[in-house]
Amino acid sequence: MRLATLSDAAAISQVVRSLSANYIAPDCSEDGARVLLGSMEVSAIEGYLSAGYRYYVAEDQGSIVGVVGTRDNKHLYHLFVLDSHRGRGIAQALWRMARDACIAAGNTDGFTVNSSRFALQFYRRLGFVVAGAEENRNGVISIPMRLAKEPNRVYADSRSGASE
Repeated sequence: MRLATLSDAAAISQVVRSLSANYIAPDCSEDGARVLLGSMEVSAIEGYLSAGYRYYVAEDQGSIVGVVGTRDNKHLYHLFVLDSHRGRGIAQALWRMARDACIAAGNTDGFTVNSSRFALQFYRRLGFVVAGAEENRNGVISIPMRLAKEPNRVYADSRSGASE
């Protein structure tokens, strides 16, 4: 696992778009799916990286198989692992890497994520709790979630048994 660079934008886009098309877009309206997938185009990922979003990638034999992205050191923006690599603890390891970097950069408020229906149970296993009603923004469905940063809290790790 490593910090992503601008040269990773195309591979990051491929991972997040393909998985979103399979697991998130079916819950969206047709227009919502178009907006969602458009927000994951290569140019959009390049924009996020240039704007200071922090992305980490997991690689296997030189190919990106997992991605995590955070915004403002407090919002989990993307977390995806290819189906072929699920169940190996990659998503949890990426989350820990991103979380630790956010905390080191000054996060004292905890974390938020707008979960898809598909990922809701995974985020619960990480300790996130639902923070509001399911939202429909321009046809894109999400569930707002929050993870409080508590002093001396032991966050979920790869031994929690969560499948990815």
